Amino acid sequence: MKNRSSLNKPSFWEHLLFLGPASVIFLIVIIIPFCISIRYAFTDWNGVSSQAGFVGLKNFADIFTGKSDFLGAFRFTFIVAFFNVLIMNALGIVMAALLTTKIPFQNGFRVIFYLPNVIGGLILGFVWQFIFINGVPAIGKALHFAPLMTPWLGDELTAYAGIIIVSIWQGMGYVMVIMIAAMTGVSSDLTEAARIDGANARQIFFRIKLPLCMPYITLCLFWTISQAFKMFDLNYSLTKGGPYGSTVSLALNIYNDAFANNKYGLATAESLVFFGIILIITSVQMHFSRKAEEALNG
Repeated sequence: MKNRSSLNKPSFWEHLLFLGPASVIFLIVIIIPFCISIRYAFTDWNGVSSQAGFVGLKNFADIFTGKSDFLGAFRFTFIVAFFNVLIMNALGIVMAALLTTKIPFQNGFRVIFYLPNVIGGLILGFVWQFIFINGVPAIGKALHFAPLMTPWLGDELTAYAGIIIVSIWQGMGYVMVIMIAAMTGVSSDLTEAARIDGANARQIFFRIKLPLCMPYITLCLFWTISQAFKMFDLNYSLTKGGPYGSTVSLALNIYNDAFANNKYGLATAESLVFFGIILIITSVQMHFSRKAEEALNG
């Protein structure tokens, strides 16, 4: 006689019924194209012709010897990602800490700060392009403040700053929402016990709330790193990689090589290297986040 646990255990056909369609779609949409792209990475295919000549490791050699624009795009993307991850998470945590206290119009502020994340990157890029080209210089002229009168998107340094400002403004609301959920989930018994023992608000935040929120912080770090390295629509609509190709992100560089320069084989090789970079960075980030979580909770 079969026991009760074996009767409740799903059969192979039940697993296939629920997981089969999703697995087939994942195989067709992700796995098979990824395997095909590995083959194209070793060719000089232009994306149009039916012929694709085998070139061996030439595409990868062009990437690492500077014959393509990949290394410059990586430098720009890394700088943007560094400031995005640092500032976006810091501001998101600070806003979450403020908006979990008893302040007027708490829900209204939450909506206002989260709203930019709902708007698409292309729309934000075009709106902020108008602000940087027309609005900021007009304010600088009215205030007689020279730094604001410069063409922000026409200079490499200020174009960097413009992209960083807009991407942080767009993404910090998402971090805020995650951290609000984390902080409101901290038991009030712990904070009340800490207050009774004489702990102030700063000690409660850094010694109790922050360690308990480390899994959520790890999630936010992973998301911000991923978003920064995958940035395309905001970069394309705001600067289109200018001035003089100084603000081309990795995703935009791959897009240009594949669809503007008809170097599909090179672009595929760049995408594989891009995949490896993302894999390494996220693995390192997860390792150190886990160590930090263990240290804070230990």
